[in-house]
Amino acid sequence: MEVDVSTIKHLARLSDFRLSEAEEESLAGDLKSIINYISELDKLDTSGVEPTYQVFEMENVWREDEILPQDASREELLALTKEEKDNQIKVPKVL
Repeated sequence: MEVDVSTIKHLARLSDFRLSEAEEESLAGDLKSIINYISELDKLDTSGVEPTYQVFEMENVWREDEILPQDASREELLALTKEEKDNQIKVPKVL
């Protein structure tokens, strides 16, 4: 991947960043160095190496859904609210 000032300007425009010319030049150099460093990984011989999908031994823990009896009825819970409408709790708009 070729990184130059035009690439940096494009990325800055996409990110809505304002950069001075000096910052653009400096960032282009830094990004080139980073990409060159990462491209060193292409030289590694990874034949016979299994891909690592997950570092930790983890698995999903599943349980059956159970509907348990509740201590309060719908009417008792609705009585605790400031405002209710159509048998539901009315809350303020978020947006």
